[in-house]
Amino acid sequence: MRSLFPVTDLTTSTSEGGDPAGSSTDREWSLDELAEAYAYPTAPDRRAPVAGGAGPSGGSWLRANMVSTLDGAAQHDGRSQPISCAADMRIFGTLRGLADVVIAGAQTVRQEGYRPARAREAFAARRAAAGQGPAPAVAVVSGSLELDFSLPLFTEPLVPTLVLTGAAAPADRIAAARKAGAEVVFAGDGAGVDPARAVRELADRGLRRQLTEGGPRLLGQFVAAGVLDELCLTISPMLTAGDAQRIAGGPGVAVPERFFLASLLEEAGFLFSRYRRTDS
Repeated sequence: MRSLFPVTDLTTSTSEGGDPAGSSTDREWSLDELAEAYAYPTAPDRRAPVAGGAGPSGGSWLRANMVSTLDGAAQHDGRSQPISCAADMRIFGTLRGLADVVIAGAQTVRQEGYRPARAREAFAARRAAAGQGPAPAVAVVSGSLELDFSLPLFTEPLVPTLVLTGAAAPADRIAAARKAGAEVVFAGDGAGVDPARAVRELADRGLRRQLTEGGPRLLGQFVAAGVLDELCLTISPMLTAGDAQRIAGGPGVAVPERFFLASLLEEAGFLFSRYRRTDS
């Protein structure tokens, strides 16, 4: 893996006879190096989590992690794994290892076979220092609550799974979720979930370092609501053609929102980019 951006003296040092930090050479980065590269913001601005743990006034930070082929497909045969790679999965694990909560849409949970997030020794000290639990919670977004609550995601999590839904969700499905051990969070007045309210509800529970893994419909809702702070996008050097979804779907925004490039890594032709809102 190589760091291509931001450009520093270390990035170009190989052309001058060495790379003391190894940041620009093509080698496997350690999980600790990846954790440093993808650390959540620590500046006490209006949204970013406060260093060392998020207090009531610490705000929140919502980042998304997605993968796309060269021709814009976010999945192949309904899943993202066929267009991913080992390095992408290491970054996937790192982002989870840094987050307070992983947010996913119900369809993504079904298609990708979500299981409870696990505690990983590689991130234990970092999480403890930040005042985090041993593993992130998983929050499933669903208006209908048509979910299989007998799955390990709900019955065997290290941290209780949350279900984000609307106040008008079916009462019997709410009861089934609670019976399975899930925490039901109302983030909408009707049958659906308000994306901005979902972010606030999670932050109010101390879950301020937020990571969404989609799918495309949910990411599109976060984009349309203007609450996405950061996009971690893997560009896969593959072509799929077909009619696969893009990384974000749903109604378009009135005016495209500009993000800026924060960092860019490369390995085996895969590009790992990180973009942030211009006002973050």
